[in-house]
Amino acid sequence: METIQILAEINAEIERLEKVRTLLSGVPAKRGPGRPATSSIAAAPKKRHLSAEARERIAAAQRKRWAKVKKAAK
Repeated sequence: METIQILAEINAEIERLEKVRTLLSGVPAKRGPGRPATSSIAAAPKKRHLSAEARERIAAAQRKRWAKVKKAAK
């Protein structure tokens, strides 16, 4: 057997085993190079937005912390 043919058979066996593993565990196999993305990959969570009031409270608290540090530095 030639090396190329051996590698092709090994790759085919790996793919077969990954399919069996996926079916048995319910967990998708890791995606490697040359493999298509699956639809089971979760989408990124949506960003959360702060209200203007919340941003102002956070800014005021930060200003208070900066003032405390500045006062301690004197």
